Amino acid sequence: MILLVMSGDARIDNRKYKDRFGTKPTMLGAADVLAATSHPVGGVCPFGLPQPLRVYADASLRAYDVVVPAAGDTHAALRIAPERLVQLAGAQWVDVAQLPG
Repeated sequence: MILLVMSGDARIDNRKYKDRFGTKPTMLGAADVLAATSHPVGGVCPFGLPQPLRVYADASLRAYDVVVPAAGDTHAALRIAPERLVQLAGAQWVDVAQLPG
């Protein structure tokens, strides 16, 4: 199980994802997301996780100076530079989003 942070308008490129992770992407159900992250769907962020998860940040975030990820609740968010998000979350950069167009 991984946590992948992407731009809100990005979609996963199945081929790129499988080439990078060796499996096809699957999304967890809401109950499994809550159990794994302690955050509800719509509020999942890479901080404050109850157990270590491998966190990845997609290159689609690099298009922005500041991103606004959820902050553990559906009504909370934070403004942060993508590089700082990666640093604080201990994330690794990946490129698994579809190309625009």
